[in-house]
Order: sequence, then structure tokens, then C-alpha cells
Amino acid sequence: MESDTAFAERSRLVEGVRAYGLIVTMWLRSTMAYRASFVMTTVGNFVSTAFDFITIMLMFAHVDMLGGFTLPEVALLYGTSATAFGLADLVLGSMDRLGRRVRDGTLDTLLVRPVPVLAQVAADRFALRRLGRITQGLLVLGYALLTLDIDWSPLKVVMLPLMVLSGAAIFGAVFVAGAAFQFYAQDASEVQSAFTYGGTTMLQYPPTVFAKDLVRGVTFVVPLAFVSWLPALYVLGRDYPLDLPQWVAFLPPVVAAGCWVLAGLVWRVGLRSYRSTGS
Repeated sequence: MESDTAFAERSRLVEGVRAYGLIVTMWLRSTMAYRASFVMTTVGNFVSTAFDFITIMLMFAHVDMLGGFTLPEVALLYGTSATAFGLADLVLGSMDRLGRRVRDGTLDTLLVRPVPVLAQVAADRFALRRLGRITQGLLVLGYALLTLDIDWSPLKVVMLPLMVLSGAAIFGAVFVAGAAFQFYAQDASEVQSAFTYGGTTMLQYPPTVFAKDLVRGVTFVVPLAFVSWLPALYVLGRDYPLDLPQWVAFLPPVVAAGCWVLAGLVWRVGLRSYRSTGS
């Protein structure tokens, strides 16, 4: 019986990934039909997100250090968190539209289709222009790696792609959990944005500039610290906040998996509680 259930879950997962790919392909074709518009919106996305790092550079025009961190060190924090968030935003950034669908009743059209609702909501209006944010984050990350004098080891080399991919998965789980909350609070997209867009903005700065209670919250409650702070501090050879042991830097994949399990459960509960508007 358990094997049948596990097989059904795997089949549904494969079906969802396939449906997501098909919907994304449809939106990509629509986007590429207006290539000039795509290029302009991508460049605009790149420029608008670049102002975040320009702000940091302006700060360092007046100070040598921020919370004990130099500009290249802050650039490493910025580049890893911005790239991780950009990947999650590209794949799952449309989840914040769920509240709108619940309010106007258009979610009903997704429920009657033989495709997982999560895949449909995630792929809806897939915006390739978000590559601008990823590109900008990678450029800042490249600047940091070229400027910093890091004592590289095999573990630190592996840590870089690991922290970006795990960070993207953690942000993705937050997107899904935030969307599930909108089944109950239909105008909760701003609450979701506080943890996604607000979270990535916070991670772009050193943990030493924030109160310890906030650092505890993003470590043990909503584990955004595992996106960049903890693994990046290991790469930089710096002390961790809250006197945490060194091995916590290697937990991002585990934390990401746990976040997705919880996000999946919350999504199922939210979806089952949905009641049609009747319109």
C-alpha cells in the first residue's frame, strides 16, 4: 500500500514538472514574439535591481567598513543572496498572484484542469525578464570573488554553488508557503513579499548590523540565514552570529529540504480549505 502511495506521489510530481515546463514554454514563445520588448524589460529589471548595490557602494564612499565588513565582503553576501533569490523569483515568482485568483474566482479554472494547481500557479505569466536580476547578482558575486583574498579549499569551492542553489530552494519554499497563506488572507501578497523581497534585501547586509533577536528569527524561525549568511561567513573565515558551531554552514541543503516538506504540507492544507467564490 505504501509503495503504491509513493509511486502515485512520484507520478504526480513528474506530471507537475512536465506541466510546468509546457506552460513555461508557452509563455516563452509569447515573450520571444516581441523580442525588443523582452530586451528592454530585461535591461530595465537589471538596472532597477542594480540600484540596490549602488546604494551600498555609496555608503562605502563615506565609511571603510559596514558592521566590520569591507565592500568586497558585503558584495559576496549581496551576490549570493541576490542570485539565489533571482533563481527562485524566476521559477516561482508568480506565486504572489494567487491571492488575486482567490478573490476573483479564476482559481476555479485551474482546479478543473487535470494538472497540479501548484504547477499552474507557479508557471503562470512566466517572466523571462527576471534574468536581469540574476545577471546583476552574478556580476556582483564575480566582483567579490575577484577582489577578495580567500584562503580557498575544496570545501569552500563546493560551498559557493551549493549555497546559491540551496538558497534558491529556501526562497522557493517561502514563495510556496506565502502563497498558501493567501488561501486564508486573500490580500497577503505584501506579507509574502516581506519574507521574500524583504528577506533578500536583509541578507545583502552583514548580520552584525542587525539586532540579535532578528538574527535568531531568521536562523531558527524562518531560516533565511542559511541562504547566504552562514555559508558565506564560512567562506570568508569569519565568526558566526549567535556563537553557532562551524558545521551549520553545511546545513543549507538539509534546511532547504525541510522547508520544502513544510511548504508542501502548508500548500495542501491551504488548497483543501479553498472554497469557490461561486462566480
